[in-house]
Amino acid sequence: MSHSQPAGLPAVDFSADALRRRAARMHPLSGGTIPQRLHGDHVTEPSLAPLVEGRVLRPAAVLIALVLDPAGTSVLLTRRTDHLRSHAGQIAFPGGKIDPEDDGPLDAALREAEEEIGLDRRLVEPLGRLDSYVSNTGFEIVPVVGLVEAAPPLTPNPDEVADVFAVPLGFLMAPENHLLESREFRGAMRRYYAMPYEQRRIWGVTAGILRLLYEQVFAE
Repeated sequence: MSHSQPAGLPAVDFSADALRRRAARMHPLSGGTIPQRLHGDHVTEPSLAPLVEGRVLRPAAVLIALVLDPAGTSVLLTRRTDHLRSHAGQIAFPGGKIDPEDDGPLDAALREAEEEIGLDRRLVEPLGRLDSYVSNTGFEIVPVVGLVEAAPPLTPNPDEVADVFAVPLGFLMAPENHLLESREFRGAMRRYYAMPYEQRRIWGVTAGILRLLYEQVFAE
């Protein structure tokens, strides 16, 4: 798998130092007031707004792990196992519900990454968090962004994760790779982002959060 910048795209610095500088565009992980800007499925497809308006949202967090490598920075993603009750077989970030025992979104994201893919939290350098992303299933998801050194040791949980893989950050942050597709959902057509990469199909909430990462951190 090539981790280089896709041909024909303007050069973007995805080095550790450049990513640390871009962290100024994120929200801090502790302290301060975070604006309640809720992005989500209902923004991409306004017809979904009734599904989230007035709804009590359940808190969740995911980890956007940016893996640093001399060949290029990449994003860690998982493919969920086919027997899970929800989103079986789909591409996802490590993450899940924020439990009462968690000390906020960062703690939840790191705990879930440890449980799902065996990523030692001590290997993650947190940078910040993005605006919240609301799913049509009623979760308010906090995307936490962190740096990870190349080739971290991973042990996927076979009950939840069928595969762990990396996609070049340069590919995911190129807006020409952000496709708007549509399909029928509950009797109506729904638009959503998709970012097909090689044999992988990244779409839905995961692609929506990646689009949010682009808009909030990398768009000029």
